[in-house]
Amino acid sequence: MLTDLPNVLTLSRIVAIPIVVGFAACGTPLADATACLLFILAGITDYFDGKLARSRHQLSDFGRMFDSIADKLLVGACLMVLAGYTRLPYQSLWPAIVILCREILVSGMREYLAERHAMLPVTRLAKWKTGFQMTAIGFLLAGDGTGVLLGAPWLHVALIGAVLLWIAAVLTLITGWDYLTTGLRHVDL
Repeated sequence: MLTDLPNVLTLSRIVAIPIVVGFAACGTPLADATACLLFILAGITDYFDGKLARSRHQLSDFGRMFDSIADKLLVGACLMVLAGYTRLPYQSLWPAIVILCREILVSGMREYLAERHAMLPVTRLAKWKTGFQMTAIGFLLAGDGTGVLLGAPWLHVALIGAVLLWIAAVLTLITGWDYLTTGLRHVDL
């Protein structure tokens, strides 16, 4: 049901996307800090929607479907706005491409496998990948202007975000390969 709190949290993540992207597109230190803060809040809803759904026994087909979609939309939109406004420093466009390609691959495999009544469960390493990825995007949205805004111009926020995005990309390749090999076991060649 759409009035269940877990589903409302999932929908709030989707609603937050154009707002986060809009602030990120402004490019001012205050707008960047706001985009980062809203992104963090959206990321927190990702944690709580699943936890609440399980604890309240409010698991639903809607939640199972849209939780994953909301995550991918949020990550994809943020990476695209960062790339579009050339805010992916230190060759970070490459890990962003790897991350987006893996997300599309895994989504497609999950859809195919669902038709065959097979599952592609989330691994612990994939959860770590998501943690690094979300943290990296938060830092990249904040940008160095947020460091200046906070009175810490020496804090190279974008560099931290870029390093974390590269780590997320390595984990993305590992988990993507794991999911691919697992998924191919269910495919008739």
